[in-house]
Amino acid sequence: QVQLVESGGGLVQPGGSLRLSCAASGSIFNINLMGWYRQAPGKERELVATITRGGRTNYADSVKGRFTISRDNAKKTVYLQMNSLKPEDTATYYCNADVLLTTALSYLEVWGQGTLVTVSS
Repeated sequence: QVQLVESGGGLVQPGGSLRLSCAASGSIFNINLMGWYRQAPGKERELVATITRGGRTNYADSVKGRFTISRDNAKKTVYLQMNSLKPEDTATYYCNADVLLTTALSYLEVWGQGTLVTVSS
């Protein structure tokens, strides 16, 4: 019915940059909150950043000033620009969205499959 597909992960040196993308597809009527989460090996999944349909953003303290979340509502896509990357940013990054399907009466929380970001020299 609905799918979130992430792209843009990879290996980058400390201090480098990466841009993640997440595109939603399916029978979507509307998308409310979109966000990025991450999970490092042996750790719990944590919030990275969220953005409302109107563009209001929220960031984890650990990424403030380095990461920027944005979205293109027409393309049903959310982005995460990651600058000044650190080894501790290494994790699998997951896209998340609250989606209202054309056939539904309430929002559904959807997750992407994840994309691996490795920060290492």
